[in-house]
Amino acid sequence: MAVSFDLFGTLVDADRPDDPGAAVAAELEARGVAVPDDWDEAYREGHVDAPRGAEVPLAAHVSAALSSRGVNAPNNAPRRAVVAAFDPEVRTRDGAVEAVRAAAERGPVGVCSNCSVPELARRALVRSAFDRDAFDAVVTSVACGWRKPHDRAFEAVAEQLDADPADLIHVGDDPRSDGGVRTLGATFVHTDEVPLSEFPDWLEGHPCP
Repeated sequence: MAVSFDLFGTLVDADRPDDPGAAVAAELEARGVAVPDDWDEAYREGHVDAPRGAEVPLAAHVSAALSSRGVNAPNNAPRRAVVAAFDPEVRTRDGAVEAVRAAAERGPVGVCSNCSVPELARRALVRSAFDRDAFDAVVTSVACGWRKPHDRAFEAVAEQLDADPADLIHVGDDPRSDGGVRTLGATFVHTDEVPLSEFPDWLEGHPCP
């Protein structure tokens, strides 16, 4: 039995900037990038044409937004600015550690997270209460290229857990994105219906495939 967990809003809570565009702008300026006067508008516009369900890394979006205003940002400044702008305090949610531990007793365990910011998911896990070896795989949309509920996001974590996608159990707080795993014939566990504190007992009553 392989189990994957959503990260943000399920296993951990992480602060995010009140105004992400302004936070990114401040970090760009700190790196010597001339932020355009209409940055708020540029940041909100779409600049990268991607297939439906594909993830657009935030650093690529920022770079394209700058380019749309004729601004060149050298030395990987957009990526470094994005990483610095999203540097959260992290709180592990009640019952999360025990839920992951219970899943690990039955098979491989992974994280499957929609996250367009590079490094953010792993930094969040480092700052959480989880042991460093708590997860066999950490799959993010920025790394695999696809956002939940797209099948490819769940297939990516199933592959890393060496599991058939249909045998996957995915735990999350969002029926739309996390619940997409059901299109593969897999099992979705909604944390509103099965809180993390009750997940170990739920597993006890769930037969291994």
